Amino acid sequence: MKLLVLLALPLFAAEDPYSYIRAGKAADITTKGTGGTVLMGGGGDVDAAFRWMIERSGNGDVLVLRARGTDAYNPYILKQGSAHSASTLIVRSREAAADLFVVDKIRHAEAIFFAGGDQWNYIRMWKGTPLAAAVQERIDAGYPVGGSSAGLAVLGQYYFSAEFDTVTSAEAKADPNSKKITLGKDFLRIRHLENLITDSHFTARHREGRLDVFLKKLGVSGIVGLGIDEATAVLLSEDGTATVVGKAKAHVHRPGQAARHFGVGEAVVFRK
Repeated sequence: MKLLVLLALPLFAAEDPYSYIRAGKAADITTKGTGGTVLMGGGGDVDAAFRWMIERSGNGDVLVLRARGTDAYNPYILKQGSAHSASTLIVRSREAAADLFVVDKIRHAEAIFFAGGDQWNYIRMWKGTPLAAAVQERIDAGYPVGGSSAGLAVLGQYYFSAEFDTVTSAEAKADPNSKKITLGKDFLRIRHLENLITDSHFTARHREGRLDVFLKKLGVSGIVGLGIDEATAVLLSEDGTATVVGKAKAHVHRPGQAARHFGVGEAVVFRK
Protein backbone atom coordinates (compact mmCIF):
# COMPACT_ATOMS: atom_id res chain seq x y z
CA MET A 1 0.00 0.00 0.00
CA LYS A 2 2.79 2.44 0.84
CA LEU A 3 4.45 1.76 -2.50
CA LEU A 4 1.20 2.52 -4.28
CA VAL A 5 0.93 5.90 -2.55
CA LEU A 6 4.51 6.84 -3.40
CA LEU A 7 4.03 5.99 -7.06
CA ALA A 8 0.84 8.02 -7.20
CA LEU A 9 2.33 11.14 -5.66
CA PRO A 10 3.92 12.54 -8.87
CA LEU A 11 0.55 12.35 -10.59
CA PHE A 12 -0.81 14.91 -8.13
CA ALA A 13 2.31 16.98 -7.51
CA ALA A 14 1.82 20.67 -8.27
CA GLU A 15 3.88 22.10 -11.11
CA ASP A 16 6.34 24.78 -10.10
CA PRO A 17 4.92 28.26 -10.85
CA TYR A 18 8.11 29.13 -12.71
CA SER A 19 11.49 27.64 -13.63
CA TYR A 20 14.75 29.46 -14.26
CA ILE A 21 17.67 27.72 -15.97
CA ARG A 22 20.90 29.58 -16.70
CA ALA A 23 23.88 28.64 -18.87
CA GLY A 24 27.11 30.53 -19.43
CA LYS A 25 28.57 32.86 -16.83
CA ALA A 26 26.80 32.88 -13.47
CA ALA A 27 27.46 36.46 -12.42
CA ASP A 28 25.27 39.18 -13.89
CA ILE A 29 26.71 41.77 -16.27
CA THR A 30 25.44 45.16 -17.38
CA THR A 31 26.04 46.25 -20.97
CA LYS A 32 24.82 49.02 -23.24
CA GLY A 33 22.15 47.85 -25.66
CA THR A 34 21.52 49.07 -29.18
CA GLY A 35 17.85 48.10 -29.35
CA GLY A 36 16.05 46.48 -32.25
CA THR A 37 13.51 43.70 -32.77
CA VAL A 38 13.82 40.17 -34.15
CA LEU A 39 10.62 39.09 -35.92
CA MET A 40 10.96 35.36 -36.61
CA GLY A 41 8.48 33.21 -38.52
CA GLY A 42 8.92 29.91 -36.65
CA GLY A 43 9.57 26.48 -38.13
CA GLY A 44 13.32 26.71 -37.57
CA ASP A 45 15.56 29.20 -35.80
CA VAL A 46 17.62 31.70 -37.79
CA ASP A 47 21.24 31.81 -36.61
CA ALA A 48 21.89 35.23 -38.13
CA ALA A 49 18.98 36.71 -36.20
CA PHE A 50 20.29 35.47 -32.87
CA ARG A 51 23.79 36.73 -33.66
CA TRP A 52 22.29 40.13 -34.47
CA MET A 53 20.35 40.19 -31.22
CA ILE A 54 23.36 39.13 -29.15
CA GLU A 55 25.49 41.84 -30.74
CA ARG A 56 22.81 44.45 -30.02
CA SER A 57 22.64 43.31 -26.43
CA GLY A 58 26.28 44.31 -26.05
CA ASN A 59 27.08 40.62 -25.63
CA GLY A 60 25.08 40.65 -22.43
CA ASP A 61 22.69 38.25 -20.73
CA VAL A 62 20.09 36.78 -23.11
CA LEU A 63 16.78 35.67 -21.59
CA VAL A 64 14.24 33.37 -23.27
CA LEU A 65 10.67 33.68 -22.00
CA ARG A 66 8.17 30.87 -22.37
CA ALA A 67 5.06 29.49 -20.68
CA ARG A 68 5.81 25.85 -21.45
CA GLY A 69 8.79 23.88 -22.74
CA THR A 70 12.45 23.38 -21.93
CA ASP A 71 15.74 25.23 -21.76
CA ALA A 72 16.84 23.96 -25.19
CA TYR A 73 17.52 27.51 -26.37
CA ASN A 74 20.31 28.04 -23.83
CA PRO A 75 23.08 25.98 -25.48
CA TYR A 76 21.92 27.06 -28.94
CA ILE A 77 22.21 30.76 -28.07
CA LEU A 78 25.66 30.33 -26.56
CA LYS A 79 26.83 28.83 -29.86
CA GLN A 80 25.67 31.86 -31.87
CA GLY A 81 27.89 34.55 -30.42
CA SER A 82 29.60 35.95 -27.38
CA ALA A 83 26.62 36.23 -25.08
CA HIS A 84 27.62 36.53 -21.43
CA SER A 85 24.89 34.03 -20.54
CA ALA A 86 21.74 32.41 -21.91
CA SER A 87 18.83 31.73 -19.59
CA THR A 88 15.32 30.37 -19.91
CA LEU A 89 12.50 31.57 -17.68
CA ILE A 90 9.36 29.43 -17.86
CA VAL A 91 6.46 31.33 -16.26
CA ARG A 92 3.38 29.14 -15.89
CA SER A 93 0.75 31.32 -14.24
CA ARG A 94 -0.46 34.87 -13.84
CA GLU A 95 0.57 34.79 -10.19
CA ALA A 96 4.10 33.76 -11.16
CA ALA A 97 4.20 36.69 -13.61
CA ALA A 98 4.09 38.96 -10.55
CA ASP A 99 6.81 37.13 -8.62
CA LEU A 100 9.73 39.34 -7.57
CA PHE A 101 12.29 36.75 -8.72
CA VAL A 102 10.73 36.59 -12.20
CA VAL A 103 10.63 40.37 -12.54
CA ASP A 104 14.22 40.72 -11.30
CA LYS A 105 15.54 38.27 -13.89
CA ILE A 106 13.84 40.20 -16.66
CA ARG A 107 15.18 43.51 -15.40
CA HIS A 108 18.73 42.12 -15.54
CA ALA A 109 18.49 40.80 -19.12
CA GLU A 110 20.16 42.60 -22.02
CA ALA A 111 18.09 40.76 -24.64
CA ILE A 112 14.67 39.10 -24.33
CA PHE A 113 13.28 36.50 -26.71
CA PHE A 114 9.75 35.06 -26.64
CA ALA A 115 9.80 31.41 -27.66
CA GLY A 116 7.14 29.69 -29.75
CA GLY A 117 4.25 27.81 -28.24
CA ASP A 118 0.75 29.17 -27.70
CA GLN A 119 0.30 32.93 -27.73
CA TRP A 120 -2.90 32.67 -25.70
CA ASN A 121 -0.74 31.55 -22.75
CA TYR A 122 1.26 34.76 -23.09
CA ILE A 123 -1.83 36.94 -23.35
CA ARG A 124 -3.91 35.37 -20.57
CA MET A 125 -1.05 34.85 -18.11
CA TRP A 126 1.28 37.77 -18.82
CA LYS A 127 -0.59 40.73 -20.29
CA GLY A 128 -0.89 43.59 -17.81
CA THR A 129 1.37 41.91 -15.25
CA PRO A 130 4.68 43.00 -13.68
CA LEU A 131 6.37 40.56 -16.09
CA ALA A 132 5.07 42.47 -19.12
CA ALA A 133 5.91 45.78 -17.46
CA ALA A 134 9.48 44.63 -16.84
CA VAL A 135 9.87 43.56 -20.48
CA GLN A 136 8.56 46.96 -21.57
CA GLU A 137 11.11 48.66 -19.30
CA ARG A 138 13.95 46.79 -21.03
CA ILE A 139 12.61 47.70 -24.46
CA ASP A 140 12.32 51.35 -23.45
CA ALA A 141 15.87 51.23 -22.04
CA GLY A 142 17.20 50.32 -25.49
CA TYR A 143 17.68 46.56 -25.28
CA PRO A 144 16.67 44.20 -28.11
CA VAL A 145 13.61 41.99 -28.01
CA GLY A 146 12.40 39.25 -30.32
CA GLY A 147 10.04 36.35 -30.79
CA SER A 148 9.30 33.34 -32.96
CA SER A 149 5.91 31.91 -33.95
CA ALA A 150 3.69 32.51 -30.89
CA GLY A 151 6.40 34.82 -29.62
CA LEU A 152 6.18 36.80 -32.85
CA ALA A 153 2.39 37.02 -32.55
CA VAL A 154 2.54 39.24 -29.45
CA LEU A 155 5.11 41.78 -30.68
CA GLY A 156 2.96 43.98 -32.92
CA GLN A 157 0.55 46.55 -31.49
CA TYR A 158 -2.26 44.24 -32.61
CA TYR A 159 -2.31 40.46 -32.25
CA PHE A 160 -4.29 37.30 -32.95
CA SER A 161 -4.61 35.74 -29.51
CA ALA A 162 -5.72 32.19 -30.51
CA GLU A 163 -7.95 32.15 -27.44
CA PHE A 164 -10.20 29.54 -29.07
CA ASP A 165 -7.41 27.76 -30.96
CA THR A 166 -5.94 28.74 -34.29
CA VAL A 167 -7.94 29.60 -37.38
CA THR A 168 -7.11 28.73 -41.00
CA SER A 169 -7.45 31.03 -43.97
CA ALA A 170 -10.33 28.91 -45.29
CA GLU A 171 -12.17 29.18 -41.98
CA ALA A 172 -11.57 32.90 -41.65
CA LYS A 173 -12.73 33.69 -45.16
CA ALA A 174 -15.78 31.45 -44.85
CA ASP A 175 -16.83 33.08 -41.58
CA PRO A 176 -15.14 36.41 -40.82
CA ASN A 177 -17.30 36.67 -37.68
CA SER A 178 -16.18 33.35 -36.28
CA LYS A 179 -15.52 33.37 -32.53
CA LYS A 180 -12.13 31.85 -33.35
CA ILE A 181 -10.95 35.19 -34.78
CA THR A 182 -9.84 36.74 -31.50
CA LEU A 183 -7.91 39.97 -31.95
CA GLY A 184 -6.40 42.23 -29.31
CA LYS A 185 -3.88 45.02 -28.87
CA ASP A 186 -1.12 46.44 -26.70
CA PHE A 187 0.64 43.47 -25.15
CA LEU A 188 3.83 45.52 -25.64
CA ARG A 189 4.75 48.85 -27.21
CA ILE A 190 7.58 48.49 -29.72
CA ARG A 191 8.72 51.36 -31.88
CA HIS A 192 7.84 50.97 -35.59
CA LEU A 193 5.33 48.17 -34.85
CA GLU A 194 2.44 50.55 -34.23
CA ASN A 195 -0.69 49.77 -36.29
CA LEU A 196 0.79 46.40 -37.20
CA ILE A 197 -0.22 42.76 -36.74
CA THR A 198 2.15 39.86 -37.41
CA ASP A 199 1.66 36.29 -38.60
CA SER A 200 4.08 33.36 -38.71
CA HIS A 201 4.55 30.10 -40.70
CA PHE A 202 3.10 32.29 -43.40
CA THR A 203 3.49 30.53 -46.75
CA ALA A 204 3.79 26.98 -45.36
CA ARG A 205 0.41 27.26 -43.62
CA HIS A 206 -1.28 29.40 -46.30
CA ARG A 207 -2.06 32.25 -43.92
CA GLU A 208 -2.45 35.01 -46.49
CA GLY A 209 -6.24 34.81 -46.43
CA ARG A 210 -6.59 34.94 -42.68
CA LEU A 211 -4.22 37.90 -42.38
CA ASP A 212 -6.38 39.84 -44.82
CA VAL A 213 -9.45 38.98 -42.72
CA PHE A 214 -7.65 40.13 -39.57
CA LEU A 215 -6.83 43.46 -41.21
CA LYS A 216 -10.40 44.00 -42.38
CA LYS A 217 -11.86 43.13 -39.00
CA LEU A 218 -9.49 45.47 -37.18
CA GLY A 219 -10.60 48.29 -39.48
CA VAL A 220 -7.85 50.60 -38.25
CA SER A 221 -6.65 53.39 -40.50
CA GLY A 222 -3.16 52.60 -41.80
CA ILE A 223 -3.17 49.04 -40.44
CA VAL A 224 -0.42 46.77 -41.78
CA GLY A 225 -0.03 42.99 -41.73
CA LEU A 226 3.43 41.45 -41.69
CA GLY A 227 3.62 37.74 -42.50
CA ILE A 228 6.94 35.93 -42.10
CA ASP A 229 7.85 32.56 -43.56
CA GLU A 230 9.37 29.65 -41.68
CA ALA A 231 13.13 29.68 -41.01
CA THR A 232 13.06 33.40 -41.81
CA ALA A 233 13.34 36.57 -39.74
CA VAL A 234 13.01 40.30 -40.17
CA LEU A 235 15.60 42.33 -38.29
CA LEU A 236 14.08 45.68 -37.34
CA SER A 237 16.55 48.36 -36.27
CA GLU A 238 15.79 51.33 -34.05
CA ASP A 239 15.84 53.66 -37.05
CA GLY A 240 13.01 51.71 -38.69
CA THR A 241 15.06 49.91 -41.33
CA ALA A 242 14.26 46.21 -41.63
CA THR A 243 16.05 43.39 -43.45
CA VAL A 244 15.12 39.78 -44.22
CA VAL A 245 17.49 36.99 -43.15
CA GLY A 246 17.13 33.23 -43.26
CA LYS A 247 15.68 31.14 -46.07
CA ALA A 248 12.46 32.61 -47.45
CA LYS A 249 10.39 35.82 -47.45
CA ALA A 250 8.48 38.44 -45.53
CA HIS A 251 5.09 39.58 -46.80
CA VAL A 252 3.45 42.96 -46.27
CA HIS A 253 -0.34 43.20 -46.55
CA ARG A 254 -2.48 46.33 -46.50
CA PRO A 255 -6.27 46.44 -46.94
CA GLY A 256 -7.25 46.98 -50.55
CA GLN A 257 -3.70 46.72 -51.88
CA ALA A 258 -1.67 43.99 -53.50
CA ALA A 259 0.65 42.20 -51.11
CA ARG A 260 4.37 42.93 -51.34
CA HIS A 261 7.01 40.25 -50.89
CA PHE A 262 10.60 40.71 -49.73
CA GLY A 263 13.36 38.11 -50.05
CA VAL A 264 16.54 37.43 -48.12
CA GLY A 265 18.81 40.46 -48.01
CA GLU A 266 16.09 42.86 -49.09
CA ALA A 267 14.92 45.83 -47.07
CA VAL A 268 11.33 45.36 -45.93
CA VAL A 269 9.07 48.34 -46.48
CA PHE A 270 6.04 48.21 -44.20
CA ARG A 271 5.64 51.91 -43.54
CA LYS A 272 4.34 54.34 -46.18
